[in-house]
Amino acid sequence: MALRLIELYLPDNELQGAVQLLKDQNVPQMWHEHMGEKNIHIQILIPAEQAESVLDALEKKYTKIEGFRILLLPVEAAIPRPEEPIKEDPSASQNEQMKGPKSLRISRAELYADISLTTQLSWVYIILVALSTIVASVGLIRDSEVIIIAAMVLAPLLGPNVALSLGTTLGDIALSRKAVMTNILGSGTALLMAMAAGILVRIDPEIPGLLSRAEVNISDIILALAAGSAAVLSFTSGLLSALIGVMVAVALLPPLVTMGLFLGSGRFDLALGAFLLLMTNLICVNLAGVVTFLLQGVRPLTWWESSKAKKATMQAIVIWSLLLFILAAAILFSH
Repeated sequence: MALRLIELYLPDNELQGAVQLLKDQNVPQMWHEHMGEKNIHIQILIPAEQAESVLDALEKKYTKIEGFRILLLPVEAAIPRPEEPIKEDPSASQNEQMKGPKSLRISRAELYADISLTTQLSWVYIILVALSTIVASVGLIRDSEVIIIAAMVLAPLLGPNVALSLGTTLGDIALSRKAVMTNILGSGTALLMAMAAGILVRIDPEIPGLLSRAEVNISDIILALAAGSAAVLSFTSGLLSALIGVMVAVALLPPLVTMGLFLGSGRFDLALGAFLLLMTNLICVNLAGVVTFLLQGVRPLTWWESSKAKKATMQAIVIWSLLLFILAAAILFSH
C-alpha cells in the first residue's frame, strides 16, 4: 500500500475545524502540534489514492486563509505498518457501493508536479535531445537496433506530449502552452541535427532500419494508442519506471531522425513516410492520453474550471480523432 504524508500548516484558531474536516474524510492517522503562538502543524498519514480527496477538501476550505500551506510527501515505509483500509463500508448506501472501486491513482497535485517537470526548458533538455539525436542517427545509419533503443530511452520527447494531454484535460492553458513550446524546441533541434547529418553523411536508403521507419501501417496506430495510454497510466500510478518500456514501444525520436536524414539526403518520398509514422505516434499518444486521463477521473478542483476543461477536452478529442481519421486514410491511400 503506497502512503503519502500531508504536512498542513494553519492559523491556531483553525485547529478544531481542521480536525473535524479530516475526521469527516476518514483520515486514519493524524497528529498536530503548535508552532509558536499563532500557528499549528498537522501531519496526516494516508493511502496515496485517498490523498486527492483530502487535499481537495482542505484547499476548498482554507485556500483563502493567510498562513495556509500544504506539503505532500511520499512515504517509503512506516513502522508499525498501517492497516489496510476497509474495502467496503457495510453502512454505505447501495448507490455508493454501486459506484465501484476508487481509482488507484496518485493525487492530481502530485500528478501535475510530476508531469510539469517534463516541460521545463533548460540546457539539460536540449543537450539530452541533441545526444539522443546523435545516438539515433548512428544507430539508424549502422542499422543497429541496440543503439536505436538507447536513443529511445535517452530522448525526453514523450513527457511533453503527456503534459499536453494533462493540460488539455485540466483546461490548463499555461501547461499546454509550455508543453507545445517544449515539443517544438525539442523536435526542431532533433530535426535540424538529423538534416545536417543527412547532408554531411552518405545515406543508404536501402538500410532496413531506415526503411522500416519510412513506412506506416494501421497496426502502428493500434500500437501508438496502447502505448499512449500506458504512458499516462505510468504517471497516474506513480510507476515512472514503466515509462522506459513505453518510450521503446512508441518511439518519437527514430521516425523524426529518419525524416531528417532523408530530407538532408534529398529522398523526400521516404521522408514523407517517416513523417506519417511520426504524426501517427504524436496524434495517438495525445488522443489516448486525454481519454485515459478522463477515464481515471482526472478533473480540475472547482466546477467553473471543470466546465472550461470539459469544453477543451471535447474539442481536443474531436480534433485528434479527426486528424487520426485523415492520417489513417492517408496510410491506406499510400498503400
